[in-house]
Amino acid sequence: MNLDQFTAANAPTDSADPFQRENSYTLDVDVDGTVMAKAGSMIAYTGDVSFTGKASAEGGITGFLKQAATGEGTPIMAVEGAGHVYFADGGKKVQVLELDADESITVNGEDVLAFEESLSYEISTIDSLAGSFAGGFSNVYLQGPGYVAVTTHGDPIVLEPPVATDPSATVAWSGTSPSVEVNRSLSDMVGQESGERYQMRFDDSDGIVVVQPYEEHV
Repeated sequence: MNLDQFTAANAPTDSADPFQRENSYTLDVDVDGTVMAKAGSMIAYTGDVSFTGKASAEGGITGFLKQAATGEGTPIMAVEGAGHVYFADGGKKVQVLELDADESITVNGEDVLAFEESLSYEISTIDSLAGSFAGGFSNVYLQGPGYVAVTTHGDPIVLEPPVATDPSATVAWSGTSPSVEVNRSLSDMVGQESGERYQMRFDDSDGIVVVQPYEEHV
């Protein structure tokens, strides 16, 4: 492959969608106004775009990923202006979802990459899990309409309840809410403090649960 072939094979693609995947690991956002994104996830941009950090994990648009272990917040960026911004997060795969006005999804805070300002969101912590995992266990509830990009380690699997999942491998859920259980049968196994004995149980058959082949919080 010569340089021209390499350039042609890997050049950005045109799309009418404001959020699109350039490849499995890179998100291209056509910014025209404001987009919220995980701090530090920008890898390149074109056009006239500015980045403003949001440093607090408490309240309003300043809130995002809450680290229960330290009580500190992981900031997000408000990306403002007009141009194309390319985002990535540690080689994780990018998944783009479009939510209608009556649709919502709850995403593990570690797995939110970017979302349109038109989405409303709320931060929550599962208290029974927050102290059991390094870095805490916070979730972001997102209500449409608009686009959201989430990341997964490897290819996700979408399951329908009833199902029990490992919290460390649980990426997102929609139309259902989890309860937390302790599996006593795992209490004597090696790695019992890794969180494997904690399980999230989803019972509402109208919902979906997204898991990944990776334990993020261990």
